Amino acid sequence: MLNSLKPMPPDPLLGVTEAFRADPSRDKVDLGVGVYRDASGITPIPRAVRAAEQKMLARQNTKAYVGPGGNRQFAAAMEKIALGASHPALRDGRVATLPSVGGTGALRLGAELIRLGGFSGTLQVSDPTWANHVPVMKGAGIETAAYPYYDVAAGRVLAAKMLESLAACAPGTVVLLHGSCHNPTGADPDPGHWAELADLMARRQLVPFVDMAYQGLGRGLDADAAGLRLLCERLPEVLVAVSCSKNFGLYRERVGAVMCVAESAAAATISMSHLQSLARRNYSMPPDHGAAIVAEIASDPALYADWQKELDDMRDRVNGLRKSLATALRGELGSGRFDFIEQQAGMFSMLGLGKAAVERLRTEHHIYTAPDSRLNVAGLSGKEIPAVARAIAAVSRD
Repeated sequence: MLNSLKPMPPDPLLGVTEAFRADPSRDKVDLGVGVYRDASGITPIPRAVRAAEQKMLARQNTKAYVGPGGNRQFAAAMEKIALGASHPALRDGRVATLPSVGGTGALRLGAELIRLGGFSGTLQVSDPTWANHVPVMKGAGIETAAYPYYDVAAGRVLAAKMLESLAACAPGTVVLLHGSCHNPTGADPDPGHWAELADLMARRQLVPFVDMAYQGLGRGLDADAAGLRLLCERLPEVLVAVSCSKNFGLYRERVGAVMCVAESAAAATISMSHLQSLARRNYSMPPDHGAAIVAEIASDPALYADWQKELDDMRDRVNGLRKSLATALRGELGSGRFDFIEQQAGMFSMLGLGKAAVERLRTEHHIYTAPDSRLNVAGLSGKEIPAVARAIAAVSRD
């Protein structure tokens, strides 16, 4: 049986990491992998996470399963962080939340729930989108198509074309949206565009599926969730996948949750029963270590405040790197071609370079971006910016 299998092609993003590790250059720069790094190049464990873990381990006396519903304190905390404590959907009991194996696990559970709910159409994803979105959806048996999203030359959202494309979708179509800090572009809809999008989706009876992987790293916890919260106010059904990898620094713990905002409390309860059934036949019981850490932070005002402070510092650092890189590129090129880097939000920007230019960045300058020229701004250090700017300028001129 196993002898009949054919080798799978390497993952393009993971391949960048492998190529970086194999490069013997002392001057190499990894801007491909999607993790936050501090000024010393380390992906840090936040102070609140360390403290919460120590408190939790000191009193923990069992590693027994927490049950199919997962850590309910964690679920409640994620609902409040994503939707806001006073959101009408929470007040009315219309939200079902199941802890998952990371944000990707939440996406897969949401996709399988969509199939169970009778969706047989084509799920809409942005062009471009995170490289794993389409494989996750196809793995659940859902076909995808792309809607216009990003103007590569201008570095901005194609709001009018996006709305025009979605207006042509059939009622009941599921639309995958990035809640904030769009990956890979860094370009988000502005508040006016979110309002237009919510009105359109309500009018056309479309179903949003919102991927919230970077809340707090763009413009702040509440600002980054404003679009999602608006959708949940104006539409009867919204699916959400949340992740704690970036904003809590819990990458390897695989902490996430899938949320269903339903039309009624009864529908939310039924949705929860199906989510638990889907998880049961997949991985049975959810992990809890990372979820318990988040729950501990959320329940302790001092820890929560410290987490928010460190998250603010991380965001300010990334925004500072954006400004410095854009300024350096302006100096190298004598033009504002890459000024959009400063105006965008989150960890990533897409440079709009062709494959040959990306390859030259690697081979001539030892700078590693994603194959589509996505650059992880959060992976930069201040001292690397001059060399990175010179390299980008060099491959951009030809």
